[in-house]
Amino acid sequence: MLLKTSIVLSAISIGLLVLYGADVAVAMGSDNHDGFLPLDDMQRGAGLGGPAILLPIIAFFISFKQPSMKLGGLIIVSGVLILIGGLAMVGTPAPEGVERNPIMLFAPAILQIALGAIKIKKS
Repeated sequence: MLLKTSIVLSAISIGLLVLYGADVAVAMGSDNHDGFLPLDDMQRGAGLGGPAILLPIIAFFISFKQPSMKLGGLIIVSGVLILIGGLAMVGTPAPEGVERNPIMLFAPAILQIALGAIKIKKS
């Protein structure tokens, strides 16, 4: 039961990251910098990015003792999506008044990739 819950949490995280990335891509391509969701940068990050970072970590720990290559793979996919998003953000100028810390962009991705690798290794 906990393993299924963990898999669902990780799948939700991936869905949130894909939605986040699609909204950012639309916003970057539009003249007024609005995505298809009625959210500004801060709301998008808190509402989509925050849960997408936390859910795979929660999934890892609630199913800590249960081996699962599938869950490990989902956690790694989530980490890779965050890494890709971080790389895209480094290559674009930050909005005015916003400082981007590269460590904060990549630390969650590296953590998730490591947790996914641990989950796969334990399987």
